[in-house]
Amino acid sequence: MQVLVGMKPEPPRKAEEVVKRFVKAKPVAYHTVTASVKAPGRVLATKEVMLVAEASGRIEPGEVALKKGARFRKGQKLLNIYKDEAEMALRSRKSQFLNSLANMLPDIKIDYPDFYDQFQQFFSSVRLDRDLPNLPTVAIGNNEQLKVFLASRNILSDYYSIKKDEMALKRYTLYAPFDGTFTQVNFEVGAFVNMGTQLAKMISTNNLEVEVPVENRQSEWIKVGSPAIIHSTSRNKNWQGHVVRKADFVASSTQSRSIFVKVDPDNARDVLSGEYLDVEFKGQEIPDAMEIQRSAVFNSNIVFTVVDGRLKKEPINLIKYNEETIVFNGLEPGTELVVEPLINAKEKTEVEIIR
Repeated sequence: MQVLVGMKPEPPRKAEEVVKRFVKAKPVAYHTVTASVKAPGRVLATKEVMLVAEASGRIEPGEVALKKGARFRKGQKLLNIYKDEAEMALRSRKSQFLNSLANMLPDIKIDYPDFYDQFQQFFSSVRLDRDLPNLPTVAIGNNEQLKVFLASRNILSDYYSIKKDEMALKRYTLYAPFDGTFTQVNFEVGAFVNMGTQLAKMISTNNLEVEVPVENRQSEWIKVGSPAIIHSTSRNKNWQGHVVRKADFVASSTQSRSIFVKVDPDNARDVLSGEYLDVEFKGQEIPDAMEIQRSAVFNSNIVFTVVDGRLKKEPINLIKYNEETIVFNGLEPGTELVVEPLINAKEKTEVEIIR
C-alpha cells in the first residue's frame, strides 16, 4: 500500500499571486518654505497697577464708579480722600506767610529798593485758594545779603514748606494714569482708609500682550519684531500683532519658552485680558527645503521612496517640526517620495505610483 501511495502523482499547485501595491508619491522639489509656528496663548495687560491711598481719610466719590469692572479714561478723577481739614490748614499757613511778607516789604523797600517791585508783585499774586507762585529769581540768585535777610525772616523755609504741603494736598485726589478698568476693588465709597492702603487693582485696556508658551526648539524660528496673527476661534476674528520679547529661560515643567506678542492698539478694542487666543508666527524663510506630512516619516527620519517600481528606505535631514508637517531636505531632487503612511510595508516591495 505504501508503494501504491508513493506512485500517486502530486496535484498541481497554484502559482502564488503577486499583489501590487499602490502608493501616493510625488517628486522631491525644493523651494523656500516659511517656518511658521502656531501655538495658543493668554492675553495679559502690560500695565497692571495697584491703586494706593497716599493720605488718610474717608473715600469720596470721583467721576468713575468705584466698582469692579468699571471703565475709566486717562485723566479721569477716580476718587477723593476727604481733605477739607488739610485745605483749611494749608490756607492758614499761607495767611501766616502773607503776614510775614507784609512785615518784610518795608524793610526791603529801604534796604533793597532795587528788588522791591519784584517782591511787591509776588505778594500781590499770592491767592489762598491757589498754589504759591514762583519766588522772585533774586531770592534764589547770587545776592548773598538778600538771601541772608530772607533766611533770617524764615521766608525761604516757610515758602518751601508750603509748597511741600501743596504737593501733599494733591495726593488726596487720585486720577487715572491710563485708559483701563478695575479688576479688583477693596473699599467702597464712604470707607475710612489710612495712608498706604490698597484701594483697588486696575489694568490698562489699550496695552495688551499675548503670552505664548512655545516649545523650546520651535522658539528658535521666532525673532523679536516679527509679525504675528492672533486668532479667536470662538469669535472668528483676527488681530495683528508683533513679537516684542522672548523669555531668556525655559519653564522646567513644560520645557517651553514664553513669547510675548503685543496686540496692535488700533485692533485691541475687542481683545479681553485673560482670554486664550491662537497665535501664528510667520517666522523665518528656509531656502531649499520641502514640506510633507509627519505621518509619512517613521523611525524619526526615515521615509519610503520609489526606485524602479520598488520601495526603498531613505534617511532625510529634518529641519523643522510643525504640528502636522515637517520641513526637510537631504534627498535628490526628482526622487519619488511616498507622502502617505504605509502599513506593513517592506523594502523592495513592488508598487505603483498614484498621483
